[in-house]
Amino acid sequence: MSAFANDDFPESLAVKVELLPLIFPLHMITGALALLLLPATILLRRRPRWHRPLGRIAALDVVVAGVTAYPVAWVAPVTNWSAAGFSAQATIWLALLVLGIHNIRRRRVAAHWTCMLLMTATTSGAVLFRVFLALWAMFGTGRRFELFYACDAWVAWLLPLSATALVLRLRGDHGAVLATSG
Repeated sequence: MSAFANDDFPESLAVKVELLPLIFPLHMITGALALLLLPATILLRRRPRWHRPLGRIAALDVVVAGVTAYPVAWVAPVTNWSAAGFSAQATIWLALLVLGIHNIRRRRVAAHWTCMLLMTATTSGAVLFRVFLALWAMFGTGRRFELFYACDAWVAWLLPLSATALVLRLRGDHGAVLATSG
């Protein structure tokens, strides 16, 4: 609990631990693990012996982190807009996982690849969110923190997701992600 109690941090994470003593730490651990597992799985994509089992572990981890994101977002939120941003991120994350699994089961490797890259980009929003918070802590005035936090909850994941989608589109590397026939 002491790791989440920091008076210098603008949001009291200790409140989340008190209200969600199992779910919040589980979300934080599985979310952090996803930041390691997803890039590792992508790096091992040409080694099926390692990629497949690691991908299954990563998928399970994302399910746990994604499902636990909802109560974490909505229990004692800084604002309803920030809670909506975190919930939207979890929803996109889980939807991309489902689409990725759907596509690989139908042997649509390009679409699977696209989904996993977009999912990883969405995951990186967790890091960018904290970078923006650190910048706020260093340079923010303390005024309008709630507005900043709500914007951060959306921009932190939409920015890498949009940038990745744009790069994939410009490269022509955008497999039929939403294809459902086959």
